[in-house]
Amino acid sequence: MPPGDPLLQLGEAIVVGEIGPDSDWSRALRDVSSVVHLANLAHEMHGQAPLARYLKVNVEGSRNLARQASAAGAKRLVYLSSVKVLGERTAAAGFDETSPANPRDVYAQSKWQAEQALREVAGQTGLEVAILRPPLVYGPGVRANFLRLMRLVARGLPLPLGAVTNRRSLVFVGNLTSAIEACLYHPAATGKTFLVSDGEAISSADLVRALASALDVPVRLLAVPQPLLRAVAGLVGKSEEAGRLLDSLEIDDGLLRRELDWSPPYSVAEGLGITAQWFRE
Repeated sequence: MPPGDPLLQLGEAIVVGEIGPDSDWSRALRDVSSVVHLANLAHEMHGQAPLARYLKVNVEGSRNLARQASAAGAKRLVYLSSVKVLGERTAAAGFDETSPANPRDVYAQSKWQAEQALREVAGQTGLEVAILRPPLVYGPGVRANFLRLMRLVARGLPLPLGAVTNRRSLVFVGNLTSAIEACLYHPAATGKTFLVSDGEAISSADLVRALASALDVPVRLLAVPQPLLRAVAGLVGKSEEAGRLLDSLEIDDGLLRRELDWSPPYSVAEGLGITAQWFRE
């Protein structure tokens, strides 16, 4: 955590080191009543057995933390999982909490197994566990594909997404932290798994339009047929990346709203506006 990080204003930063089945959390858990577990391995590490590495960090690391948290006197643990536990895309209906698990890659498999490990610890110890499954998270500091898209939009490059009419759910980091807070303090969160989003699924084309508006740059969209986009992406080995732009991944977070009386404090437009301001600065 770098000097000047705003999180340092909230308390002491304690370096735990490598996260896994043997991590010692005792210093970090001293006098702690609740734990929010966000840390995980999200990208395949070169030169190592991927699945074993993911299971060590994401599954056994989470199980170890939960056991130590309970032993240290913590009452509740909120775990940030992923909508990828349910799959990579949706068809006519979006995902909700009744959708069956369908993890498609090693990351999603490890998150699904971590959820089960935490439920097992909860059953053994009485630790109150609540699980949140977000879709793509954006906001100040965003990286990876979202940041690349923002750069392309900001440069005014024409993007071939004008004919894309998919529906993708997103969640602004301010809305996600609000949902985490609700799971920390609401008694009805105990033992529950919730999906969380901004509440408004948008197409990739509309996302480009919204980003252009937030960045105050012209919209440049080309209406290229989706079969052609998929074919070209396949030829250059980018089928997975194309799927994220062309497929739908929509979620229904009604359970979170009903049971925890929660609603997102920021709209999509507000979240994108704050993200655009960070990008410009």
